[in-house]
Amino acid sequence: MGRTFASRVSSRRLKWVVLVLWLVLAAAAGPLAGGLTDEQDNEVSSWLPGDAESTLAIEQQAALGSDPDILPAVIVYERSGGVTDADLAAVQEDATDLGTLPELDGEIVGPIPSEDGEALQLVAPLNVGPDGFDTIAGLVDGIRDTVSDGPDGLQSWVGGPAGNVADSAEAFEGIDSTLLFAALGVVIVILLFTYRSPVLWILPIVSAVVALFCAQAVIYLLARYADLTVNGQSAGILTVLVIGAGTDYALLLVARYREELRLHADRHEAMTEAVHRAGPAVLASGGTVVLGMLCLSFADMNSTAGLGPVAAIGVAVTLVVLMTLLPALLVICGRWVFWPVRPTVGSLEPTATGIWAHVGALIRPRPRVVWVVTTVLLLVASLGLLRLDATGLSQADGFRGTPESVQGDEVARAHYPATAGNPVYVLTTAADVDAVADAVAGTEGIAAVEPPQVTGDDALVQAELSDPADSQAVYDTVERLRAGLDDVGDGAAVVGGNTAVNLDVQTASQRDNRVLIPLIMLVVLLVLGVLLRAVVAPLILIATVVLSFGAALGLSALIFDAVLGVDSTDSSFPLFVFVFLVALGIDYNIFLMTRVREEAHDHGTRRAALIGLSATGGVITSAGLVLAATFAVLGTLPLTFLTQLGIAVALGVLLDTMIVRSVLVTALNLDVGRWMWWPSALAHRHDGPELDPGPVAEGARVPGPRARQDDPEDARPGS
Repeated sequence: MGRTFASRVSSRRLKWVVLVLWLVLAAAAGPLAGGLTDEQDNEVSSWLPGDAESTLAIEQQAALGSDPDILPAVIVYERSGGVTDADLAAVQEDATDLGTLPELDGEIVGPIPSEDGEALQLVAPLNVGPDGFDTIAGLVDGIRDTVSDGPDGLQSWVGGPAGNVADSAEAFEGIDSTLLFAALGVVIVILLFTYRSPVLWILPIVSAVVALFCAQAVIYLLARYADLTVNGQSAGILTVLVIGAGTDYALLLVARYREELRLHADRHEAMTEAVHRAGPAVLASGGTVVLGMLCLSFADMNSTAGLGPVAAIGVAVTLVVLMTLLPALLVICGRWVFWPVRPTVGSLEPTATGIWAHVGALIRPRPRVVWVVTTVLLLVASLGLLRLDATGLSQADGFRGTPESVQGDEVARAHYPATAGNPVYVLTTAADVDAVADAVAGTEGIAAVEPPQVTGDDALVQAELSDPADSQAVYDTVERLRAGLDDVGDGAAVVGGNTAVNLDVQTASQRDNRVLIPLIMLVVLLVLGVLLRAVVAPLILIATVVLSFGAALGLSALIFDAVLGVDSTDSSFPLFVFVFLVALGIDYNIFLMTRVREEAHDHGTRRAALIGLSATGGVITSAGLVLAATFAVLGTLPLTFLTQLGIAVALGVLLDTMIVRSVLVTALNLDVGRWMWWPSALAHRHDGPELDPGPVAEGARVPGPRARQDDPEDARPGS
């Protein structure tokens, strides 16, 4: 980063301007950030692929007058040993009460007795309106109170699409505040342990919170006035990402600033040098995350495509805040903020003989053996991928625990052969409606077909499926139906409904995995090439991160099965884990390798590898713990996908910081040596002789003296 910018954000006068500017912006951003929840779009269309057949069906249903906002609530009653006349009377009374609901759109269907005589069922079509995700939880809770258990132990459950959406809405309720306070809690604990100062942790936290409010304000404005899609999932991930990444960048800047305080009497001069030296690595790391997230904009899934710009904006704003506000706060506070261990000029740099210096000393004698063994172990961990079933979560597995909608659906499946309340819709023309209805009725897996509805030139055929809504059998039925309808009439019939939606989500997610993972990898590779001005090092670093990704997924699959009791995951899971692990995980390699390259000019690559590890090991480990802990906070939510995402990303980050960066990359640096920088001029500079004995000899790591050689002004004491 340019020395001019570095000197200005930490200058004696401008530091106060920077502080006041961010305080004003934070005050203005607060109310806007609070409005982001109201701008979230959690309707089905905000998640679906824009050109999917089920999306077209929703649009055509609206044009036909069949409101796509109608969600059937399936109320199922059960009595072991058989329902009684009193039970039937009680259910009929419930049907009468439900018939007065203002949200009811059509007639109550039922009571429908099961063939085994042990269950009764009502189906209530509810029009939840365009803001249904925000209101349906209260509506369904009211229905659950209305249809309380009947006489003598008759049990009831409210499930079906309406019950499922209501339980999902309740799971997302309060997600922003829950994640924010949980993330801040774990970060504060880690910062207290890392800094061992009762005061210093406040400055990174303040900076990260300001970054979060400002990012949320920008996203709110774009969602309100520029049609940016934001849903509960992307808003929750934004909170975790900004707090985690912001604290990471703060740790790196503070660590370099503390180094420079031992070399400069003037704290403003020390901060200028810290921003000048650490700034490029922080910006490159943040830029990699921004570009990686923007790649998600090319996703077919609207929810994934919306997450891309949301996350990119969050990280970009975080970079600006952390590289301006935090330096200003640190120089305003002065050295006392490090109390009780204040870095004084000439004091010993502890990393030169710290734990990571000793780790480097253990790797140095046999680097090839170390990286080969480490690679083999990571490959073994990757074998767990064979257990990962990324074909989608069932409705029951989508929740941690068993909400009432899942219990109701399980009872309904046990007593009713067809999935009443989960219809498939076929949209066609009035001219073809009879032929389409016959084709639908003749399709294997269709249990019943309702009389067609015709409005002008358009028509709707509704049918019930004979298999559970989230089973592979029912997906096969939808695919057979679509294939069969291609030859009926003009072949323009489209198939929709909840099951068709789930199938299209799986198809689009699998396409996104195939396309976006290589694209993100290419973008990260190009960024590394520009940053390190080499070809070999970027290729090796990408390979190590991909290996870490495979190991994290493999181990996560085993954890999901053993701990969560779930052997499947969402179709988008591999892509989400990849983008976070590669875009964020590459940060640690960037921090390490930029320092190694910096030191290689004076000491040669092999020596620089040990210096870089000892200098960055502690702060990178702390940063990794912060990021892992913030993503692990996703596990506090009752949604299986977000819990799985938190586990996988946290595990992958720990692998990156503890094994890949510290052991594997260091061993490769020592083995490959100067050829890591090929074809740059640094590749042709022969490494100097090793220093013996000791892991890193005292005084070998000399960022301050080297800086003074580059610029004599740095040697002058400040005021």
